[in-house]
Amino acid sequence: MKIKFIGAAGTVTGSKTLVESNNGVRVLIDCGLFQGIKSLRELNWEPLPVLASSIDFVLLTHGHLDHCGWLPILVNQGFSGKIFCTSPTMEIAKLILIDSAKIQEEDAKKANEENYSKHEIAEPLYTVEQAKKVFPLFNVVQPEKIFGFDSEIKAVFTPAGHIIGACSISLFLEGKTLVFSGDLGRDNDVLLYPPIKPKKADLVFLESTYGDRLHPDTDPKLELEDYINTAFRKGGTVIIPSFAVERAQGIMYLLWELKKEGRIPDIPYIVDSPMGVGAFEVFFNNPKWHKLSIPDCHTMSNMFVINSDYEETLAAINNKGAKVVIAASGMITGGRVLSYLENYIGNPDTTIIIVGYQAEGTRGRKLIEGAKSIKIYGNYYNVRAKIVAINGLSAHGDQADLLNWLSELENKPKKVFLVHGELAAADELRLKVKEIYRVNCSVPLMGQEFEF
Repeated sequence: MKIKFIGAAGTVTGSKTLVESNNGVRVLIDCGLFQGIKSLRELNWEPLPVLASSIDFVLLTHGHLDHCGWLPILVNQGFSGKIFCTSPTMEIAKLILIDSAKIQEEDAKKANEENYSKHEIAEPLYTVEQAKKVFPLFNVVQPEKIFGFDSEIKAVFTPAGHIIGACSISLFLEGKTLVFSGDLGRDNDVLLYPPIKPKKADLVFLESTYGDRLHPDTDPKLELEDYINTAFRKGGTVIIPSFAVERAQGIMYLLWELKKEGRIPDIPYIVDSPMGVGAFEVFFNNPKWHKLSIPDCHTMSNMFVINSDYEETLAAINNKGAKVVIAASGMITGGRVLSYLENYIGNPDTTIIIVGYQAEGTRGRKLIEGAKSIKIYGNYYNVRAKIVAINGLSAHGDQADLLNWLSELENKPKKVFLVHGELAAADELRLKVKEIYRVNCSVPLMGQEFEF
């Protein structure tokens, strides 16, 4: 058996792990887009180290862009096999792939019109039509039920928190059990249930996004209340960059509670995302995956104005009164949030609240590290807005959560690989895993291959 780390090794983006069985069956766990620093983004344009047509199956842990966003390219390069995932993951992946393609088409068009691309003609990484070609390949699996997809390979998906539909995946082949954590949520998430811990594993592939830190023991609801009321007193706008699915709904839930309790003002609360309505439908369609009742989903959504058309975005931008805007993307790498920042980041009355992990090289990371200016669509904008972070709203488990996820294994794994984390975070978690569980633990690098 061969394991090849094609993405999310030494970084948190571009998740792709290739498993090749002894009889030559190739299974790709996740197929994500690289984000962040330029050297990583450029990898999106490179072919895989194996032919796409030689991959037989793709198994998706969840529907975030860094786990499913490269699928259109995989299909364009010749993949024609089955893609297995849960029902909510399929719904989310369709929304995110179309949204990603639209953003890339719009960015390429804007670059060509305003002549700020280094290329003679800027091209999108993939188009909406190419994204749609992925959809017929999706196959829905039921969580916690073992299924066979090859004569010698079986798998089971188990809920992992993080976002709706997200799962860890156990792969059974050649008498071994390979467990891929995917992105793990938190035990105390406001909307989602805690991750289910694995019981048996020979090889473990564990995410390490927050492998070197613990989330603060603070009340994110109280922090939201304070930041919104402070901005309101100044007549300023609050901008919350957020992933459109689940993180946005988690923030909306807290805002809804604060509004019901009379703790935040009666001002416009806007969710600005082309897939905003679709994201709500995922919650309505999959009530068993989250803690909200359907009536609460409807009542909560009625508090917000959901902007789908760009004309609505422009109207919200031109309304200079106090307001709260939740806009994609979560790491400020693209999407509607850039239009708001173009107009508001230079205003000292603006508050920008960072609520999730910010990968190296992203605008979000630069802002929380104190950047004095940021580049948007070829132009630099001075940062005069107030930049704050609420770490308690992260969708990723922290070091304690990650270590706890391993706590119910009945056997000692032969090896634990730490993926989906920057090197410093992964290495600190490696030391903790070795100390607590006394297992062979390592941090693979991009392109490394192991044989078992």
